[in-house]
Amino acid sequence: MSLPRYPEYKDSGVAWLGEVPAHWDVRRLGFFFEERRQKVSDMDYPALSVTKGGVVPQLETAAKTDDGDNRKLVCAGDFVINSRSDRKGSAGAARQDGSVSLICTVLRPAPGINIDFIHHLLRSVSFQEEFYRYGKGIVADLWSTNYSEMRNILLALPSQPEQGVIAAFLDRETAKIDALLAEQEKLIALLAEKRQATISHAVTKGLNPDAPMKDSGVAWLGEVPAHWKVARMKHIVHEGIAGPYGSSLTKAMYVASGYRVYGQQQVIPNDFSVGDYYISEDKFSEMTRYLVRPNDILISVMGTIGRAALVPADVEPGVINPRLVLYRAKERVIAPRYLQVFINNPTSQRYFSLAAQGTTMEGLNMVSIGELHISLPSLDEQHEILEFIDGETAHLDALTTEATRAITLLKERRSALIAAAVTGKIDVRGVAELAPAAVPA
Repeated sequence: MSLPRYPEYKDSGVAWLGEVPAHWDVRRLGFFFEERRQKVSDMDYPALSVTKGGVVPQLETAAKTDDGDNRKLVCAGDFVINSRSDRKGSAGAARQDGSVSLICTVLRPAPGINIDFIHHLLRSVSFQEEFYRYGKGIVADLWSTNYSEMRNILLALPSQPEQGVIAAFLDRETAKIDALLAEQEKLIALLAEKRQATISHAVTKGLNPDAPMKDSGVAWLGEVPAHWKVARMKHIVHEGIAGPYGSSLTKAMYVASGYRVYGQQQVIPNDFSVGDYYISEDKFSEMTRYLVRPNDILISVMGTIGRAALVPADVEPGVINPRLVLYRAKERVIAPRYLQVFINNPTSQRYFSLAAQGTTMEGLNMVSIGELHISLPSLDEQHEILEFIDGETAHLDALTTEATRAITLLKERRSALIAAAVTGKIDVRGVAELAPAAVPA
């Protein structure tokens, strides 16, 4: 169902609104709202978080300060927006009394304002861009918009009853879109679980469901095909580094150019295109035992512990930092990529997680890594398993890409529908509960 435009329009005088319905009232934001600046304690008014999802009870992950007496009062029916540009989109109507950080602007609507309409209008992408355009600051990518600037933004509002009609329409239509988004997000989670399970089963149970099985002798590994071996990692690799901590690498010279030092963040996405920093050629020469070569396995021992990456064939000359350890597979026994896939499967990751618990630095050490038990088919079977994994994961990844694209399109449609309705580009008055509305081009 496509929605009509209003019968008559007028120029709002500002680019972000464009033409608006002729009967809508165009005035500065300060005409419709007053700033609420009363300071309160979070002991008297519960702390609230201003998020991209709206105003909610304070999140467990929110940064908390000892200055709980220095917060702003929020009353149910107010609109709150985070003034900082790095929190763009964090705003919403308050549904309960509470208190927020001083970096937020609290707006008290004047009589005749429907807060549900305002929730959609002031959270729309077009308004958020206009809001931050009024901001000031000394850092290019971090500035704030105060109420003194915000109050001058031009808004176009219909009558209160019409605001209610538009808000009800958007609540209904965005709920439909949100339900579709939830379905796609659930599908992506299921595909990720399927992907992990497929890989884990292939490298621990093999591809033949009728193959005789035997007890691996390792509780967390369970049964493996009877013709497979089970070997500790220390017996099928060469260690390329003496230890993860306290190496001379920590004394590396930071210079503008030279040789790359690969860091932990490159292991997690398996991307070695960017290094942490560079060291001089002389320093690099001193550290050849840390040299990264194609087909090396790098394992993170701090932070995201246990994640492994395979060094690509076109790796640039470089060394590793102390958050990584380096191994070279004995390629007559195990294919380097098979080793990487086995290390990254959920079964191995659970082992590393348990191994790291209770350690002084909450990290892995060479002994724990060396004790990882690996189910080991023949080299030919390893390559068959890798080929199978590639085929299955390519299919699952294609489905994930499709679902991700659907999410992007749904979010774009949601944003466009809200913008069109709250700025009067579509006329939703009298729209019944019919098919989802289409946004005019």
